[in-house]
Amino acid sequence: MFTGLIEEQGEVRNITKSPKGMDIEINCKQILEDIRLGASICVNGACQSVVEFGQDFIKVQASNETLKVTNFNNLKKGDKVNLERALTLNKRIDGHIVSGHIDCIAEFIDAKNDGFSKEFFFKIPFGFSKYVIYKGSIAVNGVSLTVASINENIFSVELIPITLKEVNLSGLKKGDIVNIETDILSKYVEKILNSKDNKSNISYGFLAENGFV
Repeated sequence: MFTGLIEEQGEVRNITKSPKGMDIEINCKQILEDIRLGASICVNGACQSVVEFGQDFIKVQASNETLKVTNFNNLKKGDKVNLERALTLNKRIDGHIVSGHIDCIAEFIDAKNDGFSKEFFFKIPFGFSKYVIYKGSIAVNGVSLTVASINENIFSVELIPITLKEVNLSGLKKGDIVNIETDILSKYVEKILNSKDNKSNISYGFLAENGFV
């Protein structure tokens, strides 16, 4: 599990594709402090296991399933990626609970200045827009953010300057693809409501009427 608070921007130094998946080597520094083989590292929001590491890099292996749902196929040498180590429970948990399991990708539409912040707009597939709610949590390339607006399948988030300095979203260009993980709680609620064993009086209509969706 992760928090969506990025610890470091790594730089892709090598990519090897094969029918089995993709090997990705990433130059990094901070996350190497307590690294070990098999450690979970969130790379642009996708939970990956470290299969090799050195004094200035880690190597992960993305499965074909990961390549289907992430923007990893678009990565190239020199790209910046957001990195976060797995959370520990001996300190405050900022951000929100992030599993590192990407739901889908989204397209960057535009950005505009909004006072101190900058508002970023993304287009998400319609099948996943139901999991995005106003003021709800969402992870974009692994960054824990709050939904500022939602209009059908277009949502926006606002980033303050300190966040923009620490993550790779500031370099987005129109049409770029990002990884999306919606709030994990929304999927559990949907599962329960659609279950044949659900005997609760709470329905989707009830949640909508009371401002939960």
